Amino acid sequence: MKIIAIGGGEIGRPGTSIETTKIDKEIISLSGKKKPRVLFIPTASHDSGGYVKVVNRHFGKGLGCKVDTLLLWDKKLPKRKIEEKIMSADIIYVGGGNTLDMLKCWKKLGVDKMLKKAGEQGKILSGISAGAVCWFQWANSDSLKMTDPKADYIKIKCLNFIPLFISPHFDTEKDRRPSLKKMLKKSRGIAVAIDNCAALEIVDSSFKVIASKPKASAYLCYWKGQKYFVKTLKGVKKLSPLSSLLRLA
Repeated sequence: MKIIAIGGGEIGRPGTSIETTKIDKEIISLSGKKKPRVLFIPTASHDSGGYVKVVNRHFGKGLGCKVDTLLLWDKKLPKRKIEEKIMSADIIYVGGGNTLDMLKCWKKLGVDKMLKKAGEQGKILSGISAGAVCWFQWANSDSLKMTDPKADYIKIKCLNFIPLFISPHFDTEKDRRPSLKKMLKKSRGIAVAIDNCAALEIVDSSFKVIASKPKASAYLCYWKGQKYFVKTLKGVKKLSPLSSLLRLA
């Protein structure tokens, strides 16, 4: 599978600058096409119309892609039509928002199985925040905080296309780090945490870290005995064996 999971960042919402262009160009390059078909899936934002406009402008007008959108909350599309949209895309780009709500919606409609089929057929699976963590086994998620700001971060089971535990927004949300540390103390194993403007790129059995800002990175987080480690994946700019991460996990 080919996956690019972006930890966070802006793509041109009103009042913000575009931060992830370098990563988004890598997504396009990975497709091998000059004007690839991008399917935007905004399920996590409950099909936000404003978000759809921003993605259309960024990937369409800005980066020269042919952009389509898959709306799942109000539009009662037949499963045949949903699968047709997914399988006709070169790139799947999943937006941010509520990961838990998104996964429930997908599983109810069978979209999870369609996305797995798309990935197995070589479609690029990509996304930001919720759209980044969804491809992996586990995620550190703020889904409950979206309706109750006092709620804790939760560990949720995702699509498990790659058996890793992922945490986004590692540099921008102050409670994200301690919550991940606490989760890992309970479950052990490792997590890969990703800053805004950084991404974990997986191509079949290899991976690397890419970034659109100089200081953005990804990290290995784990407990060893009674000590907790957060190690920057600084040197991973060329494709390295994914097995080296999976062995640790």
